[in-house]
Amino acid sequence: MAKFLLRSIINLLVVACALLLIAYVVPGISIASTYTAFIVAIIWGFISLFIKPVLNILTLPITILTLGLFSLIINALLFWFLSTFIAGFSVSGFLPALIGSFILSVVVWALHKIW
Repeated sequence: MAKFLLRSIINLLVVACALLLIAYVVPGISIASTYTAFIVAIIWGFISLFIKPVLNILTLPITILTLGLFSLIINALLFWFLSTFIAGFSVSGFLPALIGSFILSVVVWALHKIW
């Protein structure tokens, strides 16, 4: 249980730091504070756990036709959607959402490979 809790906290910290880095690097994405980054990281985790699998199943035919590239579009749309209801987190368009979600996906993938 302690290992799971430690892993969850480290995952939350890494995702929040990655979000702050994304907001610094990608024009069009802004995060007001570190607290907002933690809230975004928590809600991103819930979206990735509950909503994303359902969307992946519903869009499976088009994902197969595009050889998996449509999953990047789903990530970007979810990232953009997240900015619509969290105060202090804004994404100004689809392209910043695509770049930001891609960077976040790479960071989470690397974290899971290392940890």
